[in-house]
This record gives sequence, C-alpha cells and structure tokens, in this order.
Amino acid sequence: MKECTASYCYEAFGLSISSEMEIQELPAATMLNTDVFIARKALKFIWENRPINQKYFYIKDDFVMFEIEDTAIFLIENGTHIYVDAFHDSKHDQICLFLLGTCMGSILMQRKILPLHGSAVAIKGKVYAIVGDSGAGKSTLASALLQKGYKLLSDDVIPVTVTEQGIPMVTPAYPQQKLWIESLHQFGMDSARLRPIIQRETKFAVPVTEQFLNEKLPLAGVIELVKTDEDTIDMKPIHNLERFQLLFAHTYRKSFIERLGLVQWHFTLSAKMLNQLSLYQLKRPVQSFTANELADLIITTIQKESVHV
Repeated sequence: MKECTASYCYEAFGLSISSEMEIQELPAATMLNTDVFIARKALKFIWENRPINQKYFYIKDDFVMFEIEDTAIFLIENGTHIYVDAFHDSKHDQICLFLLGTCMGSILMQRKILPLHGSAVAIKGKVYAIVGDSGAGKSTLASALLQKGYKLLSDDVIPVTVTEQGIPMVTPAYPQQKLWIESLHQFGMDSARLRPIIQRETKFAVPVTEQFLNEKLPLAGVIELVKTDEDTIDMKPIHNLERFQLLFAHTYRKSFIERLGLVQWHFTLSAKMLNQLSLYQLKRPVQSFTANELADLIITTIQKESVHV
C-alpha cells in the first residue's frame, strides 16, 4: 500500500481508494495508505492490438480490459489499479457506473475476494444476500427490508471473504441503492430530487446513508429471487449440488472466473462458505407488487431458522 496523494480518497468495499476522478457515490476518507488506485491512462493502442479472440473483454492473469461505447476503455490490473481512458464527450456518471460495477468486481476477484451480485441486508446481526437475474427485483426487496428498519451493506457488488475459522463475512460497499421509478412510487419516494442513472432514465440512484451499516458481518444466508407467473409467493431451501450452482450463477462477472485462472479458488471458497450458509429460492409473482410480503416471509423464515439452530 502507498500513501494516498491523489485528488480524491475514498473507503469502500473494505478498500482504501485513491482516485484522480471524483466518485460522488463513495464516502470520502482520510487515509495514510491506499489499496486501489484509479487513474487516467492512454489505453487505445493496447485495446486495438488485443488478441483477435478477445473481442469484448481482454483477460489474462491479473489483467482485465474492456471498452464501453461512447464512454471509455477500462483496464484493471493486479487487484490494485484501475485505469480509465475516457472518450471525448463521455458522461462522468456513466464512467462511475462501470468503475463501481465491472471494475470493482474485477478488483475483488483479483484480490481473491468473492463478489456476489445482489443486495446485502443486515438482519439481527447477520447478513442475508438477495441474488437473482437482472430485473428480478433484488434492490426493491432490499428496500422493503430497509423500510422495516434493517440496514444495507451493499447493493450490486457484495464482497465476501472467509475467516480462518471458515466463517463467510460480508464487507460493506457504499451507501446507495438503484431503484426503478415504479418501486419508488410503491414506497412513496419522490424521484424529483434523485439522480437518474445514465441510459436508464427511469432508474435512480437512492442514497441510504441513514440505513447503511458500515460494519463487517457474517453472511448467514443467500436468497435467490426469481419471477413466476403464479399468483402466490413461495420460499424453499436449496439442497445438494444446486447450492454450488447458485453461488456460481450469482457471482459478479462469473464469466471472468475461468479466464482469470480462478476456477479452483472459486470452488474451494464456495465449499467453505456452503458449510455455514442457508440457501433459499424465493418466487415472486410478476403480476403484482409483493416486496413487502416477500420481506415479511424472509423475516419469518429467519426467525424460524434461529429457533431450530
């Protein structure tokens, strides 16, 4: 680690981040050392001369590179550096969206920290990760739990490590959610004062400073949220090999795992985690807004589980 001498210093994902670019989503920090550097760098030549079989992502060892049209070329190296080559007239918010998503997900993998894709909520001193495909309603369900007084640790990329005693732990990311306008309306939130996420004019960045828990806590369960055409909600435990499949399916940027040479690491870490976790599948009807009912079912299930432990 080196001293933070850049224009902006942040603390997020359990890492001290030194950046040449402002990232307003992240809380500012005063630090003596830096884990991750974010800097501008000319990357066009490297990207244009990448191997022909690496069309969308150029990946090798501790090296991940990709381009977002009309935005920037990004390079993530060694778990310590993120370089950005921004295009002319690119939007700063769009750059930050990928810095906090794919770039941080890559940094975590390179540092052997498992990035789950979902929302992490603290319930009675333990964390429950809500995972699912895009559009499943992960953030909306997490918001329903926040409305009931529980705290958010992460919304999108969830950093998970395992202690020497085999306990999976979740490190807080940063205090923000991303919610569709329909969810805002259901929760009685006014979108007028919220910042739209670039290219998704009806999805908004929602600060949750008062509902954010900046404390590392054990991960007790993973809940896979899936949509169903049925009228009723249903929550059931997941058993056997399906547990491994669930963790793999909901690892952030799972397609990077093999290309970064991390297959054995991911399997070994998953095996350690699964010894300590309860895994569930939670079905929600697509015809109606059921986030509050889903949240109640999660709490009831957790309470029943704690009684039998």
